[in-house]
Amino acid sequence: MYRITKEFAFSASHQLIGLPVEHQCARLHGHNYVVVVELAAPTLNAHGFVRDYGELAPLKTWIDDTFDHRHLNDVLVDDMVTAEKLAKVIFDWCAARWPETAAVRVSETPKTWAEYRPGTAS
Repeated sequence: MYRITKEFAFSASHQLIGLPVEHQCARLHGHNYVVVVELAAPTLNAHGFVRDYGELAPLKTWIDDTFDHRHLNDVLVDDMVTAEKLAKVIFDWCAARWPETAAVRVSETPKTWAEYRPGTAS
């Protein structure tokens, strides 16, 4: 299986409403998010690619227009906008455009990652 990844970044705020008041994520806060989209294919196209990286430019535009410098609870209309949920939303957007989409990872901090990868439990 051939795999490629491309990284994107944006800054946004969120608040995990419903957590105990003393939980740090219950307070309004922000992150410098990093998103990595992974595409996979068993064979390469006629140009030797899984997909040309340039074809992923619409994802940057969508991320910037939809999420960058916004309050994610308002964008996703959800009281619990977690990195896990964000990974699924971005995965669904990508998979609707590129059938090779295999996974999306979202980082809120340099040491934490959430991933959505369909069909795998581990």
